[in-house]
Amino acid sequence: MLRFLKYLVITLFVLGALGVGAIMGLYFYVKPELPSVDTLRDVRLQTPMQVYTKDGQLISQFGEQRRIPVTYDELPQAMIDAVLATEDSRFYDHFGVDPIGVMRAFRVLVMTGEMREGASTITMQVARNFFLTRERAWMRKIKEAFIALHIERLLSKEEILALYMNKPGLGHRAYGVAAAAQVYYGRDLDQLTLAEIATIAGLFQAPSILNPISNPAASVQRRRIVLRRMLDMGFIDQDAYEAAFHAPVTASYHVAEIEVSAPYLAEMVRQEMVDRYGVEVYDSGMKVYTTITAEKQMAAEQALRENLHDYDERHGYRGPVRRLWGLTPDAVRGLQTSALMDEATIENIREFNGGRWDDAAIRAHLARQPRFGRLISAVVLEVGEKEAEVMLRGGQRITLPWEAMDWARQFLDHDRQGRAPRTAGEILEAGHQVWIRRVGEEYRLAQLPGPASAVVGLNPQDGAIESIVGGYSFNVSQYNRAIQAKRQVGSTIKPFIYAAAMEHGFTLASLVNDAPITQWNPGSGSAWRPRNSPEVYDGPIRLREALARSKNVVSVRLLRSMGVDTTADYIRRFGFKDDEIPRNESLSLGSASFTPLEMARAFAVFANGGYLVDPYFIARIEDADGEEVYRANPKLVCPDCRQEELNPDGWWEDEPLPQAPRVISEQAAFLVTEALKSAIWGGGSWQHQTGWNGTGWRAQSLRNRNIAGKTGTTNDVRDAWFAGYSRGHVGVIWVGFDNLEFPLGRTTLNANLGRQRQPITASEAGGTTALPGWIRYMETALPLVDSSPFELPSQMMSVRIDQRSGKLSRRTDHTSQFEYFIEGSAPTEFADDGQRSPRVFEDADNGLF
Repeated sequence: MLRFLKYLVITLFVLGALGVGAIMGLYFYVKPELPSVDTLRDVRLQTPMQVYTKDGQLISQFGEQRRIPVTYDELPQAMIDAVLATEDSRFYDHFGVDPIGVMRAFRVLVMTGEMREGASTITMQVARNFFLTRERAWMRKIKEAFIALHIERLLSKEEILALYMNKPGLGHRAYGVAAAAQVYYGRDLDQLTLAEIATIAGLFQAPSILNPISNPAASVQRRRIVLRRMLDMGFIDQDAYEAAFHAPVTASYHVAEIEVSAPYLAEMVRQEMVDRYGVEVYDSGMKVYTTITAEKQMAAEQALRENLHDYDERHGYRGPVRRLWGLTPDAVRGLQTSALMDEATIENIREFNGGRWDDAAIRAHLARQPRFGRLISAVVLEVGEKEAEVMLRGGQRITLPWEAMDWARQFLDHDRQGRAPRTAGEILEAGHQVWIRRVGEEYRLAQLPGPASAVVGLNPQDGAIESIVGGYSFNVSQYNRAIQAKRQVGSTIKPFIYAAAMEHGFTLASLVNDAPITQWNPGSGSAWRPRNSPEVYDGPIRLREALARSKNVVSVRLLRSMGVDTTADYIRRFGFKDDEIPRNESLSLGSASFTPLEMARAFAVFANGGYLVDPYFIARIEDADGEEVYRANPKLVCPDCRQEELNPDGWWEDEPLPQAPRVISEQAAFLVTEALKSAIWGGGSWQHQTGWNGTGWRAQSLRNRNIAGKTGTTNDVRDAWFAGYSRGHVGVIWVGFDNLEFPLGRTTLNANLGRQRQPITASEAGGTTALPGWIRYMETALPLVDSSPFELPSQMMSVRIDQRSGKLSRRTDHTSQFEYFIEGSAPTEFADDGQRSPRVFEDADNGLF
């Protein structure tokens, strides 16, 4: 017996030594291929790049992996318990490799001949997740075990568990438990129920198979296994187990909670960040804080959309998106897939043989429809005399009253509509798929607007873009009209021409002849006849009134007086590119094409007193650790300011701030602003006491006399503009049709590909089409910015003048008014009280101009 024990001990010792030797041999064999685990000390998990407003509200995020890293202390105890119970119940008892688990896996291998159990501890899974593949091979398992041993020597158990909770993919692009909580339940980890925690813990094994959204039945079974193990290990009691065991499936897909809609800006940021840091930026975890503010941005988007809907309602109803039932048998048989009818819709129509669909089919159909802006897809169920019942996306039924659809005269063309409808049946039929929009607490029949639009809000003191909307819906078109669409600016060019005139001897009291012009062109054998719109001519007119009332022929005569090249060179000062400024007389009528952002920058010169700022939209950037890696340092309109004065905490040293260059005199900027204030508020008339209105008179509804602005309409009425400003904000809006075609049922936006753009109809203009949108926007923006009176520059004076002649006046009645002049340019003669004949500028070639 003793001899047997002796041999047994020797045998075990030899086997142990051989085993240790084998392990050491394996270690040294694979050692050259083992990665360094030191990187786990400073691991950088891939997290999406996020874009925020200036005031910290989420705009968008970019990146394939949606991850929200959390520390061990931020993990709910129930989540830790659930994961340990199912993934590694002996986590705190082993050293990275669990011998008991290894023996169990070895026994299964011997008995079945298959590697059904991996014996992987949480530490080994961390090793695989960070350094290895998921290949089922002995050599990978050996490497995994050695790496796990290294990890256990380097990190604490809590650090290892935190890495494990943050790393793996748990389905639907959610990586880590915190991201999974947001994706499946739309809540933070500490807000989840026990059933929801158990569901997420069950995903570690097979996130695609056990997914609560795509496979809820399997997810419930896995959740119950997790709960049973938690009960067996004493982590929960019987009551908690029963409640969570029978809890319903509450998971649904949640995208990142976007707080502010600014998709066009988000795309601008994405492109800029990729240009700076490469495609790796998508998973860098960087936070980009933009210059826009939430209130202004939401106001701009709402103003653009409501303004386009107002335009569309003025021009008639183009009909439903499609008809789902009520079709003839021949029509059903002839259906083919197209941009108007997808295969699933055709199958439903054929299934119901052209008859009414059941509610389940309608709900399923509506769930497949795209989203455009705030339009809601709906199907008409029943139509009464003055109302209609419709089903909305999601299955909600509502009744549309007559007031929600009485606008819908039939669209004939862009200048003509049918007669006003008298009943709902003239507009809608059961089976029509239509668009609905919400206005306040009410719903209203709608359609995808025909024209496009863009809005830009700019801070004139430093160039910060405070709002930007590039179109009705980013889902319709990613084309950012605010920065990409070069459109003829029409009469919005005139303030720049008048600014040149102010610096070339003209004053606001100068008289120029408002009379028709005819210029014969021998080369073409035709005459150029620029016309006013409307075609009203008032003879000699002061420049203040001419600009406020947008007199085209006066603009032409001013350009002729200064010369085309002189005027074009002056206009370049406002930031426009030289090769985009036409060097001919059509420049005076706005034949140049610029983007809304370029126009906002140019009008900022008037708002800030003559300085050219550079637009920018990224205020600062933080890395994944919250460290600031970039802060914008824009050129400011702040003479003699120093960094310490504006930022005493000191990101910069105390040194002169970068200054925006002065491009026109502050006196010229002030005088043009005065005339543009008259474009809104009008002025007095020597002919009658009621005075006259400028083209922007509708902006009087804002009840703010410290705003200025200019309408713009191109000759062919293809583009409508309004550019307006206060001291603290510039807002520009453009409305017009695109060059592209977006086929969306009978709501086709435009069919102009390769041809001239469609006009917005002769009945529209900058003051009726663009200005109402600007007013809507500024109703929100104005109270948030500096709208105090524009400061009177030095070397300026104010004298009373005669409105008819522009000369000095002794009268104090409606025939006179005070006017501003640059010192030395004011009139010196008094108007003759008897005749007050005007002095009109002349030139040798054209007589009165």
